[in-house]
Amino acid sequence: MLFNSLQFLLFFIVVTLGYFSLKWRGRWVLLLVASCYFYMVFKPSYFLILLLTIIIDYIAGIWIERTHGPARRWLLILSLVSNLGILAFFKYLGFFAENVVWLFDHLSMPSLATQVEGLTNRIFIRVLRFFGENDVSSFKDNVINILPVGLSFHTFQAMSYTIEVYRGNQKAERHFGIYALYVMFYPQLVAGPIERPQNVLWQFHSYFQYDPEEVKAGLMQMAFGLFKKLVIADRLAMLVSYAYSDPSQHNGLTLLVATFFFTFQIYCDFSGYSDIAIGAARVMGFTLMENFRTPYIAQSVSEFWRRWHISLSTWFRDYLYIPLGGNRKGPVRQYANMLIVFLASGLWHGPNWTYVIWGGLNGLYQILAVLRDKLLARLGFINEPARQIHSPASEPKPKSPVMVIINTLITFVLIMLTWVFFRARNLGDALLILRRIATLSWSETINSPMNTVEMWFGVGLIAFLLIKEYVYLTIPTRNTVLFIVLFALTTFATYLLGVFSSNQFIYFQF
Repeated sequence: MLFNSLQFLLFFIVVTLGYFSLKWRGRWVLLLVASCYFYMVFKPSYFLILLLTIIIDYIAGIWIERTHGPARRWLLILSLVSNLGILAFFKYLGFFAENVVWLFDHLSMPSLATQVEGLTNRIFIRVLRFFGENDVSSFKDNVINILPVGLSFHTFQAMSYTIEVYRGNQKAERHFGIYALYVMFYPQLVAGPIERPQNVLWQFHSYFQYDPEEVKAGLMQMAFGLFKKLVIADRLAMLVSYAYSDPSQHNGLTLLVATFFFTFQIYCDFSGYSDIAIGAARVMGFTLMENFRTPYIAQSVSEFWRRWHISLSTWFRDYLYIPLGGNRKGPVRQYANMLIVFLASGLWHGPNWTYVIWGGLNGLYQILAVLRDKLLARLGFINEPARQIHSPASEPKPKSPVMVIINTLITFVLIMLTWVFFRARNLGDALLILRRIATLSWSETINSPMNTVEMWFGVGLIAFLLIKEYVYLTIPTRNTVLFIVLFALTTFATYLLGVFSSNQFIYFQF
């Protein structure tokens, strides 16, 4: 069920009104049933996958808490392997098999390549047909069309529960319905934020009174999130999709503008989803973590990653980077850990080498930043910081406004270049786009399905977004009359200016 659909609007109204009309026992039941329905609208049979992971992790959490000694670690490993195994099969089996087949072919071992391809096809097709995917003929079919929606998100959220129980930071949840709701809570089920159990589990045990201020703030956040998706992201997508569908047909200027538009499209699309999710939960009294914090004003790539997709970047920090040793085992190990984290983050986004390179570039940026700071510290220009990936501690900022602007623009350009790999269909397209951008001539004209007025309107929307998010930051809602006016204006603007083509959110594919 898409947030940008009439179906969701009706669903949200019915569920919210029902929620406030019930006592606590009825509320969690209603939310769990509604969340099951919300997920099953996409593909009913895939609900079985979600149910299986819920049962495994619910039992594992209780056993881990009751067990002592080495057995606790084995129970944790069993839980993690179960979760990652399901994710790996649906998301990465085809990618892995295709690369193994390619390798055997290039090593002049065609018989092994044929055997691997045949075995993978049999396993792949048999399992997928069990879930009703009868039109899949091989693992080489488009994995996005068969990937259970939101699989990466709820897998990571489930993993965080057993890890936190193992670490002693969270007591095992005995109430099966509440634990299931923790994994399936409909606002953030499909694309996050990826919550920690200690942040939200207790909230499902709480009874929240109707709070008009929270309702107004939540509705306003939802309205602006929808505005970002329908008015800004989906409008910019018209040029982005046109240019990136076949970059060989477009010149460097067109591809540069399309990449610039995509930089804001993906931000408005994903942060718009997060706004709707956080706002929907807030209306009912729940508090979900902030997922974006004005990322494009970052003055370094490391700062960008403290502002972008915060729930995922902190997940990798806490559950991968720090356990690998972080920056505690010398500089070489620190650089390796940084690179591993970002390569894993890239692979998390999808089974394509473009995502891996996107992650690797961001990791390389981080390593170069550390080396730069160490060089400047040796030269006496700055004090060497104790740096840890995605550290919440703020970096020292230059006092000069000119340096602030320069650093922000350099960071923006570096991030924008990585988005080329994120958006391109394959590695060949990404390299072609970068090559044409690097050799563009300013005498070129933009080839676009948007006319000049629409193009400049898109630029104006980006400017409006920057002013709203980086100057005024929040929309006031405490004054009821002002709230009604602003909510009505935002809703009307979305209806009048929105692109209603039922485009799903970009991060649904992850």
